Amino acid sequence: MKKLVILTGVLLLAGCSKLSMENYNQLKVGMSYQEVTAIIGDASSCEEVIGTRSCVWGDDSKSVKAGFVADKAIAFSHKGLN
Repeated sequence: MKKLVILTGVLLLAGCSKLSMENYNQLKVGMSYQEVTAIIGDASSCEEVIGTRSCVWGDDSKSVKAGFVADKAIAFSHKGLN
């Protein structure tokens, strides 16, 4: 019974992912990092180099990538969104 409750919780969380084509289409060049995370959630990872930030949300099968300069989005790409 305990395993069923845990499995149900995991499936519900997976179904609530903010990584969707609908949310991706809301992302616009010029948005701040905070505005982007308000739409698609916290990034899985980010790298920062000399005033630029490159972030990834998701994993190898379903992801969104964004580049930021001076905290403004300059480019977005996606993989595996429906």
